[in-house]
Amino acid sequence: MSFAAVARNSSFAAAARELGLAPSSVAKSVARLESDLGVRLFHRTTRAVRLTAEGDALFARCARLLEEIEALELSAAQSPEAPSGTLRVGAPIGYGTRKIVPVLNRLLEAYPLLDVDLRLTDERVNLVTEGLDAVVRIGALDDSGLVARRIDEQHLVLCASPAYLKANGALRSVAEVEHRAVILFRMPTNGRERPLEFVVDGQSVQLRPRSRFSLSHGDAMVEAVLDGAGIAQVPEHMAERHFREGTLVELLPECRPAPLRVNVITPGSRMMPPRVRVFIDALVSRGQTSG
Repeated sequence: MSFAAVARNSSFAAAARELGLAPSSVAKSVARLESDLGVRLFHRTTRAVRLTAEGDALFARCARLLEEIEALELSAAQSPEAPSGTLRVGAPIGYGTRKIVPVLNRLLEAYPLLDVDLRLTDERVNLVTEGLDAVVRIGALDDSGLVARRIDEQHLVLCASPAYLKANGALRSVAEVEHRAVILFRMPTNGRERPLEFVVDGQSVQLRPRSRFSLSHGDAMVEAVLDGAGIAQVPEHMAERHFREGTLVELLPECRPAPLRVNVITPGSRMMPPRVRVFIDALVSRGQTSG
């Protein structure tokens, strides 16, 4: 379907290559559909093609229908033990690099007919409009009509370098945090600085200290801490190697906040392609093993 191909690729030329058609044929097909529906489905410029609100709504419904058809074709042509096709997955950069890439590597080794397209971004992506099979998301979920499966949990740790602590002294309480050089995480989703979170005497506490240094990438925060720029609260998986090597020290471990849930979300479809099923099973298995 020309409309769905253009929506997935954000390009008439790329859609034509995917479908094996001339770009003019794809453009005419979309134009006929817009004429039949009486609405504009794409904003077109010389440099970009993007869905209108009406196009976005249509593609959400269209994508689910195409997924059902694909799932039926796959289930008829192959067994769940032999998934094929391209598995398209989205994940946060840090978590995806450390936790998801190894899982995908093992799937590629196990299933020769499977291809993988991993999109790493800390932005909140729309699973349906981006044409993804699954998205790994950390924290609260707000997508209606999607299916979520818990696969892991993420702990946040406060850390500093030994050199920083030698120069500035040990940190003895949460109250002292406000008087230190704090490196904060600027959330890509809304541009705000994420508050520091702790548990003190069984109660959740949030701090919003003044900071001269904010970064929108967790690995960059770790590098700044290693360089002695200050203290920071980061996901444990970003710091655990440095803890083992002694290049970072965890501060106030007794005040760690409650961990964040890590979920894999998929479209609300009852027919799940085998490539997605084996991916989710592998994530669940990894979570059970690591836990």
